[in-house]
Amino acid sequence: MEASIAELSYALDTFYFLVCGALVMWMAAGFSMLEAGLVRSKNTAEILTKNISLYAIACIMYMLVGYGIMYPGDAAVNSWWPGLGSLLGTADNDAAAVIAGGDGAPYYSNLSDFFFQVVFVATAMSIVSGAVAERMKLWAFLAFCIPMTGFIYPLQGYWKWGGGFLDSLGFNDFAGSGVVHLCGAAAALAGVLLLGARKGKYGKNGEIHPIPGANMPLATLGTFILWLGWFGFNGGSELKLSDVGEANAVAMVFVNTNMAAAGGVIAALITARLMFGKADLTMALNGALAGLVAITAEPLAGSPGLSTIIGAVGGVLVVFSIVGLDKLKIDDPVGAISVHGTVGMWGLIAVAITNPEASFSAQLIGLFTILAWTFTASLAVWFILKLVMGIRVSEEEEYAGVDLSECGLEAYPEFTGASGSGK
Repeated sequence: MEASIAELSYALDTFYFLVCGALVMWMAAGFSMLEAGLVRSKNTAEILTKNISLYAIACIMYMLVGYGIMYPGDAAVNSWWPGLGSLLGTADNDAAAVIAGGDGAPYYSNLSDFFFQVVFVATAMSIVSGAVAERMKLWAFLAFCIPMTGFIYPLQGYWKWGGGFLDSLGFNDFAGSGVVHLCGAAAALAGVLLLGARKGKYGKNGEIHPIPGANMPLATLGTFILWLGWFGFNGGSELKLSDVGEANAVAMVFVNTNMAAAGGVIAALITARLMFGKADLTMALNGALAGLVAITAEPLAGSPGLSTIIGAVGGVLVVFSIVGLDKLKIDDPVGAISVHGTVGMWGLIAVAITNPEASFSAQLIGLFTILAWTFTASLAVWFILKLVMGIRVSEEEEYAGVDLSECGLEAYPEFTGASGSGK
């Protein structure tokens, strides 16, 4: 009887892990729709190509080397350098034959863990895609995906989730405000600084010229998809579901995640109204994502009310960050650096507020470690790519749109060509 219950728990936890992973994979569609909505129509096909390609590259690179770096097991050299674990294979699913419940026995399939982890890697890489939109060469971006998903992300992931030195220090990051979101934003910032702003975005005298996105319904759909996927992102990070305590914890994570997003929307909307005199939809969308990023570091310890406040602070911060980066002439078409970077840092700091066991100093050390490592390593890779193949399209290609120069097709061909011919 005990064996049957253990097997049932094992199957349930494995299934829960896989379903949550599928929800996070669905976030790739959310990023695609959000970015496609916030860029100009002449750049839509290219950004969609980036998103599906980066997902595939992330899966392959994490299978080949990334997972072994992030979770090296006995192959770990020390708390800083993980070495390299074995290549992922069928042996990694042998745990499925083990009845869970014993000391150290697994309670879900190892391959379900890989699947859940690999979609996180793709999420971090998707953050970069939107920030460098409309002027980066497609193949330079895809080349960057290889070291980012195979080495840069997994190494800092090992420091926390693989049992490295940040974990030993007591650094808390439940589902990845730092490991995933700040990491992706730091890589994006490095690329944007080398890439430069889009033509016409900033005037000679410091003027900021808004460049509206082409499809707000699509951007809104993308945000709702990301909101939905986040329940898998945060909920799956509880890792178990099969007993009363874990089931209650998962319910708390879901509710807190949802409330933080709601708080982010309202706070960003009100902030935009006070600053601009209008209800800015793009700020409301980014406010939702900011609330989600803010709560990701600790969605379990706080109450729904406190989670709403944490999300609301994120919503306020994202508006000021987007405006501030524009004043610094750091051009981020979708606000990714602000949403995932600025608010990712807030999320890590907020852990010390919601979790009495968290150390504020450990949170700061983790924050600056992830930021410094990812930014420095990414800047080096971007710089090499700039020297070797160039990272920016020509001015003519940018003016015409990268859909044609990079992909040879247009996302909305029926709206181009001879205008006014359908009288």
